[in-house]
Amino acid sequence: MKSRRIYIYGLIAPLMIAVSILGLCLRVEKKKIQYLPAGLIGIYIIVQKELNRSINRKNILGKIKLFQKDK
Repeated sequence: MKSRRIYIYGLIAPLMIAVSILGLCLRVEKKKIQYLPAGLIGIYIIVQKELNRSINRKNILGKIKLFQKDK
C-alpha cells in the first residue's frame, strides 16, 4: 500500500508543472498569474528532492570510504 502512495506523490510535482504551463498558455491575460504559484511549488519540490538525494549520496559515500580506511 505504501509503494502506491510513493508513486502517486512522485507524480504530483510534474503534474503541478504541467497544469501551470497549460494554464499560462490557455488562460486570459488577467487569470494567468493564478497558475504561477503551482508551477513554482512543483519546481521547488523537484529541486529539493534532487538536493536531498545528492547530499544523502555524499554522506553514504563518505561513510563507505571511512569504513574502508578503518580496515
